Amino acid sequence: MMDADVAVIGVGAMGSMALWQLANRGVSVLGFEQFGIGNDRSAAGGESRLFRTAYMEGKQYVPLLQEARRLWRQLEQETGNTLLTLNGGLMIGDPNTDALKNVLQSIEAFQLEHEIIQGEEATKRYPQYRLFPEEVMILDKKAGFIRPELAVISATRQAEANGAVIHRYAKVEEIIPDNAGVTVVANGQSYRVGKVLVTTGAWTKKLMPKWNTKIEARRLVLTWFPAKNIDQFKPENFPIFARMRKDFRLTGAPTLDGTMVKASNTKNPANVPDPGQLDRDVSLDELKEVSEYVKELIPGLIPDPVRASVYMDGYTVDDHSVIGEVPGMNHTFLVSGFSGHGFKMSPVIGSIAADLVIDGKTEHGIEHLDLGRNLVY
Repeated sequence: MMDADVAVIGVGAMGSMALWQLANRGVSVLGFEQFGIGNDRSAAGGESRLFRTAYMEGKQYVPLLQEARRLWRQLEQETGNTLLTLNGGLMIGDPNTDALKNVLQSIEAFQLEHEIIQGEEATKRYPQYRLFPEEVMILDKKAGFIRPELAVISATRQAEANGAVIHRYAKVEEIIPDNAGVTVVANGQSYRVGKVLVTTGAWTKKLMPKWNTKIEARRLVLTWFPAKNIDQFKPENFPIFARMRKDFRLTGAPTLDGTMVKASNTKNPANVPDPGQLDRDVSLDELKEVSEYVKELIPGLIPDPVRASVYMDGYTVDDHSVIGEVPGMNHTFLVSGFSGHGFKMSPVIGSIAADLVIDGKTEHGIEHLDLGRNLVY
């Protein structure tokens, strides 16, 4: 006897959205989360996540992001919660870098609403920054920020309202697929389902050791700074940003509480050998490094961080995620490896995962996310 049609393991960014999508389509579904819903033990946390449409990681993402924006609005309408605020996004740096070339290619390919701002005009409009002569600002008018914890909670509660059953504080110990379905063992109890969707992010290699060489957990340090004039950093005056300079990248969001501004080093996050042993302490060297770059690049901030916190995400060698049915594991699907830039598209990834689990195919273009490509580190 089946306990459900589908089990979703990991109720974080992707798992919560997949649960929402599956339950909305009338599928009986169980969710398993080893911590509480909206926890900070993986990629969902830190008050805000960026939503960008003119995409530094490649123009192939733009259709997914446009659909994600529509689904964010749908989830807001269904739950009554404000999750996505579109206050614009600034991509700042040398236009000859790969990141900004990708932004401009995204804009050209999809005719995205934007402005290119340079020189005195840039300094006048956004005096919070220091702009160097070779640099430009590209304003993505359909960018903004997401509330990550509330987003996960909202999608999960909506899934439950539509019939999903969520097992909280339930650690999945084993997935046992066979020709007729899958047995999931969690907290010593067995559950029988038709199919399994694994959305465990940085924890993937703990549950699926064969992916140990393909998905690497990495440590992300987020930092917040006071401002010389906090009004300059309110959402209406300060778009979300990615500030590139040489080999350093600061990303961040406006003040959401009226006291501090998020500005974090998102370049080259450190490997985490064991996600269960994540070092959540932030060293003085880490604080000093980000402080020096804030002082140089965003002089409108006071360059001494007043808050710091640590999170994880699952990374692949090419920084693109994996989506698909797992070879050699019947009825088992994997959605993982979002490499620090997946939260913004989580609603559409949840929809794609539901498509694959139900129909075995999707109309969305995800060729670049093919699970079968070479990913060994």
